[in-house]
Amino acid sequence: MSTINYSSQIKFSLLNIFIFGFFFSCNENSKDTSYIQTLEPDWKSTQVLYLQEINKTIVLLDSLKDISPNAPEAKEIFKKIRIAFKKAEPYASYLNPEVGHRINSPALPIYKEDNGKTLYPIGLQKIEESIYEGESSKKQYKNELKTTIGLLNSLKKSIEKRELTAQRYFIATHQQLFRVLSFSISGFDTPVSQLGIQESRISLQNLYDSYVISIQKIIQSKNKDLDMTFKKQIEAATYYTASNPDFDSFDRYTFIKEYLNPITRSWVAIRKTSKLWEGTNSQPFNFDAPTFFENDSYNVSFFISGTNKKPTDAQIKLGKKLFFDKKLSANNQMACATCHIPSKAYTDGLMLNKGNKGNNLKRNTPTLINTIFQKNFFWDGRSHTLMDQVSSVFTNTDEFNSNVHTFSKDILQDSTYKNLFQEAYRGVSNRNIDVIKAIAAYVATLNGFNSKFDRNMRGEEDTFTQSEKEGMNLFMGKALCATCHFIPLTNGTVPPFFQETEREVIGVPNTSENRALDDDLGYYWKFNESLHKGMFKTPTVRNASLTAPYMHNGVYNTLEEVIDFYNKGGGGGLGFDLEHQTLPFDNLKLTDKEQRALVDFVKTLTDTQVDSY
Repeated sequence: MSTINYSSQIKFSLLNIFIFGFFFSCNENSKDTSYIQTLEPDWKSTQVLYLQEINKTIVLLDSLKDISPNAPEAKEIFKKIRIAFKKAEPYASYLNPEVGHRINSPALPIYKEDNGKTLYPIGLQKIEESIYEGESSKKQYKNELKTTIGLLNSLKKSIEKRELTAQRYFIATHQQLFRVLSFSISGFDTPVSQLGIQESRISLQNLYDSYVISIQKIIQSKNKDLDMTFKKQIEAATYYTASNPDFDSFDRYTFIKEYLNPITRSWVAIRKTSKLWEGTNSQPFNFDAPTFFENDSYNVSFFISGTNKKPTDAQIKLGKKLFFDKKLSANNQMACATCHIPSKAYTDGLMLNKGNKGNNLKRNTPTLINTIFQKNFFWDGRSHTLMDQVSSVFTNTDEFNSNVHTFSKDILQDSTYKNLFQEAYRGVSNRNIDVIKAIAAYVATLNGFNSKFDRNMRGEEDTFTQSEKEGMNLFMGKALCATCHFIPLTNGTVPPFFQETEREVIGVPNTSENRALDDDLGYYWKFNESLHKGMFKTPTVRNASLTAPYMHNGVYNTLEEVIDFYNKGGGGGLGFDLEHQTLPFDNLKLTDKEQRALVDFVKTLTDTQVDSY
């Protein structure tokens, strides 16, 4: 008996050696083995994971109907609701971005432009306020729960009906990684309860759980080291967040640089290794960029209007020449560069920009750097595309005062222009629209992601001072800056869909003495809606050290004054009557040292290269 067993063991071992040798040989000669080809992603089970969590969210939210919002258990249930929603959010919100964002948007009223109605705030952030601060009546609270459950059921139906695919999975998970960066650790998601650090851990663990179910076996068969590295990175990041749960003291500089960015790098490598989906140019992200801080992390063509989607180098070159040409204006005294001076980060350094007669115009000149990464233009957001913004300058009687036709003959006397137009538009053109398109195409190239901040986040250098690190952590934490100026673009274009640029009512004064509210009504012009009085677009903070004076009216000359204004609670904190201020009225209680640190951090956002044409 023992002899037979021994003989069998020898045969079995030899068979194993043969099999191992066979597969090893195949792996050496070809990575595309028949064994690997049999592995398929399990999208169905992954879809069930998301569905289970949306169901759990609905059940938990429904249970709040029978519990007073003031009861201690309401907070505990709310925490569970947030966890379940975060696990369902990647796929649910990918499938229905508008509903997903509404469920998790700021607790502010929404004006519906199509019917002129103002909707009472709903969603998880409003329910959070009701539970933690008791700001709703019993009737309002019941309506908040009912309406939010209705929205969640809409997301549930989407998950049930729409099959999970490789493209949907990778886009959804990419979006969720961005939410960790821009929403969770900044406090945007949970401004009252400050559960964001915990939720970033939930999102990262859920990413790994979905990976294990769906494609881990494929990655293990192709690159075991990558699979193991990713696992260790998730473990390290979740341990770090679990060990540092306090919102105010959480070190976002360290977390992003040493934990989150390695995960995004590995996730890009996992997608490429899987060979299940190659990426797309129809989304705001460059899916091949290893982090969200690269020079090419964002897909510029996504933000450019459809009629000017893929400008050629020749068109951009033409646009640059036109940008600096004063012959564009009726009196030959004003070019785009008159107000947008490259050495001043494409601003003019003046309190208010100047008209074609040297008169003060209504507002301060904003920077053009990274201006393409927004969904409305001008301080009051009256233009929805960059081309419309450029066109409006031509027709403005205080600026170019030209309908574009009037300068064509003067322009074409320059033989250089004849050649440029020929090269850019092959001589067959409607020159007025082509001029607008060319200038817009050039402005869309004025993008900079090579600041000290970017280089440190990418890991190219480690040069942040302690004050700059503290300033970044304040910007993304206690000071609440990043809940409006979303990292890393630091403007108000809302990630991860980038379909809208936020407008805010912050109560800017008419002078730096902070005694009276400025009388510029901003976005109010469009609908005469009281909700919009004093509402302006949220600009980028990048290059702010070069773009003084600040605010739409240039009222503040220094960054220190700006931060002091926010620290005091905006116009409401200064005592102005602002029913619809979108900032918290409360004093941020920043110390002098913390305010200096914020200034130090903002200065790291200065770019060192922009125009490459």
